[in-house]
Order: sequence, then C-alpha cells, then structure tokens
Amino acid sequence: MSIRRLRSNPKTLGDVNMVTEELKNLYYKRLLPIEKYYSFHHFHSPSYEDADFDNKPMVLVMGQYSTGKTTFIRYLIEQDFPGSRVGPEPTTDCFTALMYGEPEGIIPGNALTVDPKKPFRNLDPFGNAFLNRFQCAQMPNKVLESISIIDTPGILTAAKRKLSRGYDFPAVLRWFAERVDRIILLFDAHKLEFSDELTRAFGALCGYEDKLRVVLNKADRVDSQQLMRVYGALMWSLGKVFRTPEILRVYIGSFWSEPRQMCDHYQLIELEEEDLLADIRNLPRNAAVRKLNDLVKRARLVRAHAHIISYLKQEMPTIFCKESKKHNLIYQLPVIFTKIQQQHRVPAGDFPDCTKMQEKLLGQDFSKFKTLKPSLMASLDKLLTSDIANLVPLLQKQEELRKKSLPGVLDGDFLGTFRPEHYRRDPFKELRRDDESSEADFDEWAVEKFKPKYDEIFYNLSPNEGKLSGTKVREWMTTTLLPNSVLAHIWRLSDVDGDGMLDNEEFALAVHLIEGKLEGHFLPRELPSHLVPPSKRLSTASDEE
Repeated sequence: MSIRRLRSNPKTLGDVNMVTEELKNLYYKRLLPIEKYYSFHHFHSPSYEDADFDNKPMVLVMGQYSTGKTTFIRYLIEQDFPGSRVGPEPTTDCFTALMYGEPEGIIPGNALTVDPKKPFRNLDPFGNAFLNRFQCAQMPNKVLESISIIDTPGILTAAKRKLSRGYDFPAVLRWFAERVDRIILLFDAHKLEFSDELTRAFGALCGYEDKLRVVLNKADRVDSQQLMRVYGALMWSLGKVFRTPEILRVYIGSFWSEPRQMCDHYQLIELEEEDLLADIRNLPRNAAVRKLNDLVKRARLVRAHAHIISYLKQEMPTIFCKESKKHNLIYQLPVIFTKIQQQHRVPAGDFPDCTKMQEKLLGQDFSKFKTLKPSLMASLDKLLTSDIANLVPLLQKQEELRKKSLPGVLDGDFLGTFRPEHYRRDPFKELRRDDESSEADFDEWAVEKFKPKYDEIFYNLSPNEGKLSGTKVREWMTTTLLPNSVLAHIWRLSDVDGDGMLDNEEFALAVHLIEGKLEGHFLPRELPSHLVPPSKRLSTASDEE
C-alpha cells in the first residue's frame, strides 16, 4: 500500500470547473429567488454563497473522545497541525478546519465568518459561544491542496453528558453535514458506548447517510473473537439509531502510522484501509457530482416548502381567530403534508421533518406568508426537469478532461497500493532496468555511519548482481509491522533511480527511514539532499535540470 498524499496539478484543481460555474448560475437565477420569496432560510439552511460552490471537497471527522480522530487526520496529512493534541482524555475542545494556505497558522472563528473566500460565513448565527470554539488551521500541505478536513470535539460519553458546551452541538454538526462531501465516524474497538450526546449527533446526520462512513478503529488491539463481537454490537446499535433497513458499512482498521500489533485479522485491516482511502481519494474527482446532487436535493426541499407555505396562507382567515387557526394548522401539519402530496404530486421524501417544521412555525406570522407564484414555480420545474439534465453531458465531458490532465487527482499511493506503473517506482512490478549511473565521491551522507550495519542485512537477503528485487525488499519490510501505506512511501523515497530494485546504498537509506519512523519521526515528503546516496546525486541533479 502507500502514502496518503494528493499529487495533482494545483492550478488545474484551483480553476473553477465548468459544471460548478453552471450550478452557481442556475442557483442564483432559478432557486435563490424562490428561497427569498418564501423565506426558506428562516426554516432551513441559509442561502448558498460563492464559497459554497468554489470550495474544495471537505471531510468531517467525528466520534467520541479518544477514538483516534486527530490521529486519523495526522495519518492522512502526515504531519502535526497547529493546535492539535492527542491523549486519552477529551483533548480536542473545538472545531478545527484544516485548509491549505500560507503562512502556517490559526485563524479564529470570528475572522472566518467575515472572510468571503471561506465557506463558513453562515456559521455566524451560532454566536460567540460556538465561534470561540471554532478555528481554521492553515498550512501548506499536499493533501490539503485538494481536500479540506474538519476536526471535531469528542462526543461526550454518558458519564460526562451533564456538561454543557454552550452552543447547539447537534445543529452545528448538521450544518457541516449538509456541506461536506464525506463524514468519517470513528468508534474505538475497546469502548463501544452510545451516549445521549452521540444519539443526538446521529439525529443531526439523518438524511446524510450517503455521506457517512463508519470506522471501527484500533482493531489491531483486540483478537478476532473480540472483534467479531464488537463488530456485531456496533452494527446492531447503528441499526437501532438510524432505523433504516439499509445497513451502513463499517470499516475495520487501525488508522495511524505506527507499527500495528500482529493479529489474525491483520490482512483484513490492510484491505479495509485500502477501501476507505480509495473512497477519500475519489472525493476531488466526484466533487462536481456531489454539488449537483446537493443542489437537486435542496431544490426539491424548496419546492415542498413553497407548497407548505402557500397552503398555510390560503387556510388563514382574513380578520378573526387568526391565532387559534394558526395553532390548529400547526397541529394538523402531518395531514397537510399528505394533502399536498396528493394534490401536487410532491414525493413524501421531499418534505422536511414534520416535528421540526412545527417548532419553526410557532414563531412565524402566517399573515406574511406568500401564495404560490406561477412564474417562480415554473422556473423551479424547469430547473429540475431540463436545466440539471443538460448538465449531465457537460459533467461527463469534464470527467474525461480530468482523467487526461490529472491521471489520478490523488496520487495512486493514497489508495494504499504502490504507485501506478507510469510513476515507474513499483516494487511489485519488475520494470526495465535503467543504465547504471556513474559513481562519484560525495561528502556528508547522513546514512554513511550506519551503513555497515545495514549492509549486513542487505547481503543476508541474497542480492542478485548487487541489487535486491522489490519482492524481497517487501517481504523484509513487512516484518517491521509498519502499515503498508508507510512502507510504500519509504520505498518511493529509497528507490532513487526508479528501477524497481534497491542496491546497497538505496537499501541502507530504506532501513534508515524505517528506523526513523519507528522512533516516531515523520517521513519527508521528498528526499532531502543529505539523504540522497552519493552514487545517485549526479543522476538526480541531471533529472532536475
């Protein structure tokens, strides 16, 4: 498997693509006027802004405290981020948006809500109690060039449920759930507990199950029998909470870059990691599809909302008994939903939650509601029937262009597999050997003083013509119990000449990087000059020229 990095052309990804621009125009032209006319934002989410269309795909990471949320993020981006702390207690006490940018630093929540380039302006209604617990960690990271990640506070357990956060935590989660592309929900295989706050958080995610990915983390710390029981209990609990016949997939893994404990289900963990990272890898490629899907979902909700408001307006008396009639209509709202479904053929799934709608209506003045305006409804129907359909060929065309200009959008290493063949460095494929580079004497190679020890391992592996094949190196590397994704990155750094084999210097470099990783150091993204083997420095310099 491989490193979890996004290798892409930032300029290509940075351009506003054609589909996004068309979606933006359709929203401002067809949908926004209806939202304003029927006061949609008073009942549901605020109106979209440019940043909501232009922002990169976002991943929301949530779960109970000490389930490995922050560690999971560090595993993806391969470095610490400003403000991060890891520990068994609730260490993350705020929402942190990890975004690409320079210089590295933290932007407080109040400043984020006034930045038109950030998609967080509509968080302002949650007030200072929340904004003081919201920040953006800006940093120049390869992964963050293509996606943004939202770290969340740990969900409190039953023992801590009496503590108050000072803001509506489920409402904030729902705000993010509507806008993100993927929701990663982590559970700890050692402490599977469904607290009151976790149940309320699940309620906030209802309607967004298609974005949800459940992860049973730290699975290498339990044996196979315990894992089977924990997995079954988790599936049973999720079925009770979400109350749907469809079963959510649960990914089993141990998402950190430290050596895993050897267990009977070690291979299962590797395969599950591969699947989850592949899902995240495809987010930038599928971003336009997700935005189109969210716009259609919002348009359907706006249509149902317009019919509800119009019906309530028509049923209100002109002069007398307005207040009693209002309460009577609110009480009969489920019946009104059924009538609208039958009269206007609006699908039941397009309607909002009846209980929440009743709560919202209590504070509204029904006399200010508007009746149906035919021109607006015709515009909305045109959006749903023809405008969106016309975008599908454009979406397919753009997908072909993306495949040509961005062969993977995310690097193939991000998948948990070794780099594709066109990247040349693949220990599982016997590629054609290049001509040997000329050797020269160089000073200050950081690995030189450890090389005698590494050479002993090298020659014990029986090299052929002075080199070890990728298969032999892989067999030895896996004995370190480091995740395959980490070992793949080490291979990529060590196979300097890209011939699919390691000579004694390259192997010494690989062992040196493994030892550094085992000591807890982060691996470099690219090989620094002081680690380049002396015999490879001339060829490396000529390649750069």
